[in-house]
Amino acid sequence: MAEIPDFQQKQFAFAAHIRDPEQVPAPAGVEDRRMAIYRELFFNNIRNLLSNMFPVLKKLLAEEKWHDLIRQFMRRHRAQTPYFLQLPQEFLDFLQNEYTLQDDDYPFLIELAHYEYIELALSISEDANDMAGIDPDGDLLVNVPVRSALSWVYAYQYPVHRISSDYLPEEPAEQPVYLSVYRKDDDQVGFLELNPVTAKLLEKLADNPAQKTGEELLRVLADEINYGDVDALIRHGAAALEEMRQLEIVIGSKTSV
Repeated sequence: MAEIPDFQQKQFAFAAHIRDPEQVPAPAGVEDRRMAIYRELFFNNIRNLLSNMFPVLKKLLAEEKWHDLIRQFMRRHRAQTPYFLQLPQEFLDFLQNEYTLQDDDYPFLIELAHYEYIELALSISEDANDMAGIDPDGDLLVNVPVRSALSWVYAYQYPVHRISSDYLPEEPAEQPVYLSVYRKDDDQVGFLELNPVTAKLLEKLADNPAQKTGEELLRVLADEINYGDVDALIRHGAAALEEMRQLEIVIGSKTSV
């Protein structure tokens, strides 16, 4: 194997020290005053970027704890992208796969980070809805309801959308917390808390190869969950679909093939 060129060895030594200045010595022959500029510059830039991208998490953690989390991220994680907008995904990957919750950590820390990441990821997503053949005002029961490509559904153990300095749950919710995080045409990002039935309905809208109508999907759903009053479920489902249309989670309907 070819020997690593001297300039690359210096680069590796420089980067290793920047990531972990307490454990890794600075490259030989570099004045510490100069290295201090880079140590502070790199750390502060990453800290400020992540503070803006995870504002609730940052606010909840003591400053020393937040700084320690950033330092661990720099020390232990090997990012796969140089792009700033993908930094939160790298930070989330670190939390999910490389970080071990400590006794003094909030139990919802990783779920809250995921929720904040999703909000940011959705705000910059390049996905778009193809409105060809879709009637925004079409009948959602008679025709095939269409879910927005900018509506993402997740299940959490904690009500992450409600967490703040005034609400810090210590135990998971009794039931999974289903959220639809969505982006509207004006680029505003919002969320809608779902019950298990509406979450299942949205899942069926996204996976509907047979192009079933809204009513057909609701009848299938009623059968799957053994819901006795099918007509009542259809009424409730129609109201839920209409609410989701107003929020642009559902973007309209198209004629069944």
